[in-house]
Amino acid sequence: SLDSRAREVFATAVRAVQPDTVVRQSIERKEDVITIDGHKLRLKNNLHLVGFGKAVLGMAAEAERILSDHLVKGVISVPHGIQESLRQHGKSSIEIIEGAKHNLPDGEAQKAAEKIKELASGLTEKDLLLVLISGGSALLPSPVPPISLQEKLDVTRRLAGAGATIQELNTVRRALSLLKGGGLAHFAHPAQVVALILSDVIGDPLDLIASGPTVQTEIWHEEVLSVLERYNLLDSVPVSVKEVLGKPGPRWDKKQLEGAQEACVINAVIGSNSIALTSAGRRARELGFRPVVLSLGVSGDVKLVSRLYGLLAQFACSQKEPPPEIAAELLRLGPDVGVETWDLCRTMKVLDESRSEGWGATCLLAGGEPTVELKGKGKGGRNQELALRVAVELQGMDLPPKGPVFLSGGTDGQDGPTEAAGAVTDAGLCEEATTQGLDINGFLDNNDSFTFFSKLSSGQRLLVPGLTCTNVMDVHVLLIP
Repeated sequence: SLDSRAREVFATAVRAVQPDTVVRQSIERKEDVITIDGHKLRLKNNLHLVGFGKAVLGMAAEAERILSDHLVKGVISVPHGIQESLRQHGKSSIEIIEGAKHNLPDGEAQKAAEKIKELASGLTEKDLLLVLISGGSALLPSPVPPISLQEKLDVTRRLAGAGATIQELNTVRRALSLLKGGGLAHFAHPAQVVALILSDVIGDPLDLIASGPTVQTEIWHEEVLSVLERYNLLDSVPVSVKEVLGKPGPRWDKKQLEGAQEACVINAVIGSNSIALTSAGRRARELGFRPVVLSLGVSGDVKLVSRLYGLLAQFACSQKEPPPEIAAELLRLGPDVGVETWDLCRTMKVLDESRSEGWGATCLLAGGEPTVELKGKGKGGRNQELALRVAVELQGMDLPPKGPVFLSGGTDGQDGPTEAAGAVTDAGLCEEATTQGLDINGFLDNNDSFTFFSKLSSGQRLLVPGLTCTNVMDVHVLLIP
């Protein structure tokens, strides 16, 4: 079925960015010399390892397998609920701390961050610190005193709820954290620091992935205040936050910043959404589809993103030349959802050729991270809400196998505070919901997409791969017969 093929394409994308695979490909070892990103480094029983994020357990296990004879000490912060994977990895000399239940910073994650800071602070110029990063902002919480963890969490949660972008959230997180924005590299000075990074941010900007713990960044409090003001939160933040942000100028003084930069810091992106989509495209071709990648940077409000996919499905599935209004609206939408005009024109050209030349089925792929404006108190995530909204857009089109199928899934296997990664939908969903007495608009108004999909046909449309131990944002799959 189209449903099962969409799921297989998604699974292939996830397999391509498994942590052991990307680490193995990034570290070349010959006796006591390793080469990482073109840099040769000598090992002398001087290796220390820290890490944080959803893929770090597998990254650390592979790094330990390659380098264990030189490993002195290691501490990693991994998501709560990963015990099964821990058992599979067997014994390790690396201390593993679980935290950030439901992807939210907590006491255990803060304890891990403190141990990581302590390890880094004790290093000398003879030491090598290997930092493994897979997103992981929630797994490295180290609030600047006197801010408490709960206060920092409240500020970032309210920002997210107001619709702040991932870039804006990271700007605020960096300023309120000791270890982000180059803080970890600062504490590790004068040791050699090497970071292997699995990117979960559009465009792979080093300063934004996990809020850039190994990327020296001048943090200006004035910039953070303007973000809070933009979302009308400036007056309501805790006194401690105002105290920290009230200090003028950058966080580190110039001498401190230059000192930390003197130590060579190597930052290497070893896994990304691009790698996942390339592999997914190959699998789609094997399954009989013509793959086309729309964009790696889909972003913006899920309402607009769902409209984009609805229009692309209409454009592709028209029996004859689609009305020009569809192309015009797509081009208007592009800038609001992070898709370049050139990418839209290229994609429409391919879809046009597929229809006019009778090429057959097409698999439209995209990656990114849309946002949801939280208005209700339901349970869900951006992928499930996007899938539900796309289903509404597809109403009136043919049902599979003659009509399109859409899948949206988080590559980490966890969409918001739920056990699902996303969902699979088509034009028949709305009628299916009505038959079963489910009011789609009510669930959408309450941001309750997980409850909706759980109740609909006993949860058959949910995408539930379990924690995948990797994370390169989301994958969108639109199959067009």
